[in-house]
Amino acid sequence: MMRNLLLFILALLPLTAFANIYSIPENGGRLVGELQHHVVQKGDYFQTISKQYNIGILELMASNPGVDPFLPTPGTRLLIPTQMLLPDVPHKGVVINLAELRLYFFPKGGKEVHVFPVGIGRVGRETPEMVTRIKSRIPNPSWTPPASIRKEHLEERGEVLPRVVPAGPDNPLGKFAIQLSYGDGSYLIHGTNKDFGIGMRVSAGCIRLNPDDIEWLFDQVRYGDQVTIINETIKTSTEPDGRQLIEVHSPLSTANGGDNTVKELKRGVVEFIRQDDVDYTKANDALLTQAGIPVNIEE
Repeated sequence: MMRNLLLFILALLPLTAFANIYSIPENGGRLVGELQHHVVQKGDYFQTISKQYNIGILELMASNPGVDPFLPTPGTRLLIPTQMLLPDVPHKGVVINLAELRLYFFPKGGKEVHVFPVGIGRVGRETPEMVTRIKSRIPNPSWTPPASIRKEHLEERGEVLPRVVPAGPDNPLGKFAIQLSYGDGSYLIHGTNKDFGIGMRVSAGCIRLNPDDIEWLFDQVRYGDQVTIINETIKTSTEPDGRQLIEVHSPLSTANGGDNTVKELKRGVVEFIRQDDVDYTKANDALLTQAGIPVNIEE
């Protein structure tokens, strides 16, 4: 009786996404997490599934090519990309890899990392790479859209944006904003008032998080904390057990019409693939499929 009551209460609770928290390997490895699987149920689609696992829609699509994201067939077994290589930058503060559409938060102590899906700048309003600091934390922020955004909004939607959007349910910044020191201070890590866009390229350049995620992160960071934004399509790692891992994401499209193929490899990636114990065919397959999950290309 009590068990049935508990199940009934749980069924009434809203589906809340929680951060994916991973232990950082103590042996110097960079592989964290475990891949999961999800069997599609009737009524599932990628938006609901991505919320359940707190991952981005595009990364879910990349790891499950050929599956209709709007009408996946019930019974289909999906691969959930909750395993990854940590970015090859100092594990300090906030790290955002634009190519992954992921934010990594490294609390002091170096034992764990919290990973969140993010929305980033759309084509033509790309989020820049940077190493910067947190300038301020703003609860209940107002939004002052620049003239270019108001002009674009009017042309595309036929709507006039006010010069200032006050805090509240109509504010696209949500309930919390973290201002970065970069440039004139116009770049923010913020929440959203829309049930859409996380894990996609939808913003005017800022970093967008789910409301629960930004609320948690807002309470963790402090003035002066480091924020590193990179755009690394390919991550590699020689793990302590000898595995040669590569993780490939689709390159971001550009305003000049660039496509999503990997055309140039950085020197470090080339040297990694040329190692004697690396299978070139496996490496090439990973570069072509761009599944966004770590692949062992050891020979």
